[in-house]
Amino acid sequence: MKIKDRIALQFTLLVAGVLLLFSIVIYSVSEHYRQEEFYDRLRSRARTTCRLLVKVKGIDKDLLKSIDQNTLSEMLDEKVLIFDSKNELTYSSVDDKLLTYHTSLLNEVREKQYMEFHQGENEVIGLLYQEGDDPLVVLASAYDTFGHSKLQNLKSTLGWGLLAGIAATVGLGIYFAGNALKPISRINAQVSLITAQNLSQKLDEGNRKDEIAQLAINFNTVLYRLNKAFEQQKSFVSHASHELRTPLAALKSEIQLGQRFNKDNPEIEEVFANLFSDTERLISITNNLLFLARSYENMGNMKMTHIHIEDLAFLAKEELLSSHPEYTMVIDYETIPENENETVIEGNEELLKRVFTNLLDNACKYSSDHSAQILISSNHKSCVVKVRDRGIGISGDDLPHIFNPFFRSTNATELPGFGIGLSICQRIVELHHGTISVSSELGKGSEFQVRLNHI
Repeated sequence: MKIKDRIALQFTLLVAGVLLLFSIVIYSVSEHYRQEEFYDRLRSRARTTCRLLVKVKGIDKDLLKSIDQNTLSEMLDEKVLIFDSKNELTYSSVDDKLLTYHTSLLNEVREKQYMEFHQGENEVIGLLYQEGDDPLVVLASAYDTFGHSKLQNLKSTLGWGLLAGIAATVGLGIYFAGNALKPISRINAQVSLITAQNLSQKLDEGNRKDEIAQLAINFNTVLYRLNKAFEQQKSFVSHASHELRTPLAALKSEIQLGQRFNKDNPEIEEVFANLFSDTERLISITNNLLFLARSYENMGNMKMTHIHIEDLAFLAKEELLSSHPEYTMVIDYETIPENENETVIEGNEELLKRVFTNLLDNACKYSSDHSAQILISSNHKSCVVKVRDRGIGISGDDLPHIFNPFFRSTNATELPGFGIGLSICQRIVELHHGTISVSSELGKGSEFQVRLNHI
């Protein structure tokens, strides 16, 4: 999960929790006040009924019942029962709906003098009335229709308010999280553009005050140190390779001169032949290292022209056949281009020719029949060149490392090579903003695929 989404989710859960707690508190407090208010009304009604029955002369039970039925209709299912000291029912506000009671309940009311409890959905109060000659126990019960209706409306309002609040929180959380993390997204986009070719590029440091700006500053410092280390490494390889070329060339000349004057001694001739072969290997490694180092230094000064990819393939084929006439190379289209521009790329001819020369040389060298095939295809964006062979193949363990400098596949160590050619190919393709990949099966051959954008 992205940080933006995680922050929005956490913020939503936090606000939803607060809103839920707030809604529960509001509902609980409202329910408490409703209950208290209703119990007060029941208590007031119970006292009034007792007072009318005991103190007002001329009001009998039938008249009081008539008054109750006509004045208390606002409370649903209301009942008022009055008991004397002998727990005998002396008055009931209704005849058909009696409040369930037990002697123990009446005794408990006498003991506590006032009680509040529920019976089903109804609220009930028990009251000891002592203003007359005979203490009376009053039980009053009713259902708070109006109060419960208000509570139901409040519950609905709080529920919809909670949902609306959560929805608004989700939207605002995503917006503000995205807004807050926008500088990090910008830094991430800038970092993704930094490669080994542009380590000197710097990140936007913003206001240079907040934490994100400090992160950019520190990253720029790391980039500067890394770029400096790369420059030192490239400079060392370039200078070392250049300095080695002169003594190696002199050594080669001396060996050739020695071979000329020692033609009569077979043992010495064999020694000179071995020396010459090793010197050639050293010169080849040195030239490749120098080329690799200079490709880093001169990547901004390359001469770029429009080139047909087919011409590069044929040039590489001709160059290889001149030194290895036993090689067999077939060039063909995998898909016929719709127009000639689909196989025209912008690049450096010498460098790209070296890519195809190396790939074809490897394909023929590692194949028992010394043959290779080039297939050219294109689409609306890029041109693809596939170099196939039916050679020894590459193991799955070696494939991830095949483009590393000086790496050689375990099954190719007995064949001539230095393990630099493929890393040079990858470097040249990257300089042209392309990609190079390989697929292979041990013992069945390999396929290298070079993809370059056409014009």
